[in-house]
Amino acid sequence: MATTSTNRIFSLDMIRGVAVMGIFSVNVIAFAMIEAAYFNPPAYGGWHGADLGLWATNMLVIDGKMRTLFSMLFGASTLLVIERAEAAGLSGPKVHIRRMLVLLCFGLIHYYLIWFGDILTLYATSGLIAFLFRRLPVYRLVALGSAFLLGSMMLFSGFIFTQYQADIAAHAPGATQAAIREWNDGLGNFFPTAAEIAKDRALHLGSWLEFVRHNLAHWTEQIGQTLVFMPETIGLMLLGMAGYKSGFLTGDWADADYTRIASIAIPIGLAAGAAIIAYDVLANFYIIGVFVAFIILATPFITIMAFGYAALIILLSRRHGWIAQRIAAAGRCAFTNYLGTSLIATFIFYGWGLGYYGSLSRWQAWLLVPLVWAVMLAWSKPWLEHFEYGPLEWAWRSLSRGQLQAMRRKRSRTLPA
Repeated sequence: MATTSTNRIFSLDMIRGVAVMGIFSVNVIAFAMIEAAYFNPPAYGGWHGADLGLWATNMLVIDGKMRTLFSMLFGASTLLVIERAEAAGLSGPKVHIRRMLVLLCFGLIHYYLIWFGDILTLYATSGLIAFLFRRLPVYRLVALGSAFLLGSMMLFSGFIFTQYQADIAAHAPGATQAAIREWNDGLGNFFPTAAEIAKDRALHLGSWLEFVRHNLAHWTEQIGQTLVFMPETIGLMLLGMAGYKSGFLTGDWADADYTRIASIAIPIGLAAGAAIIAYDVLANFYIIGVFVAFIILATPFITIMAFGYAALIILLSRRHGWIAQRIAAAGRCAFTNYLGTSLIATFIFYGWGLGYYGSLSRWQAWLLVPLVWAVMLAWSKPWLEHFEYGPLEWAWRSLSRGQLQAMRRKRSRTLPA
């Protein structure tokens, strides 16, 4: 965020802090082992006992919900930054566009030099489009955001239908090599062969320069990954703008309203999540069904549950207690914390660090998560007691404004209580 400590909105920081911490709980699997293991536990990393329990817990409580919160917060923050830029006599559109272009540069660096799971590029490009609808009233933002989500679900439905056809063709008696290749190039790659797993491990356990060369050689994958998820991300950003304009995300509603939303939305999301988990296990993680359930059918329930989470977090943040202040500080430094987790995780798992990639089970890899959470909570608040921004927040703001911003805090200022 591009605001100083004197005019923060505590509820936004608190929600953002929870989201950035929660995202790492699921991302750690994508750092620790082959990409297919994220959606298909039988592909790698274990899917029985503690490994299955961890996957199910993440799926039920975290997966999708934290990214949804993060995306909605990005939309809300877009309006907040524009408002404060214009209040300072600056051009809101120019400030926003510069911020997105700088964020895009950070995202491309993150993707090609550090980790394939970057979301900054997606947020920068989606943010440029969501910005066009910033003046719409709340009800139109909700309607348009919902339409974008529905459009995303329809696009994925079309893709998965083609994959279903490819699955049937590839496994039919006398299947052609072309049919088999089409399936293996699509969702069939979620069932990697031993040779493919070995190749993936060699890439991530090799030198950093080879890793970068590989990413640059496959540069179009980043474009495709961004375009695929843009409709959903834009929709969530618009819902976040509606949440900001209505006062929902800023904590302006009555406690009774937040209590009612949390008590309804969270159980609905948990019930849907439990049904998806049961289906995936009973279907032996049939990848077509997994994608239909999580990418398409679960989308409205994940969104509903995220709003329930937001309501619950706002209620818990009312007293600004010790842990709430720590989490809010982590949210104020979310950009630094997000990229920081990539640096920590790649050092732990990749070949230019400790090299644990592909050698741990799912639950063993997850043991890094509470340690990283502790680091986020430990450093963010003390840092902000001396500085206006997190390190990368400062860099983002300075590059966006075209000049170095004041970093050290004035002694008279204190963190919001």
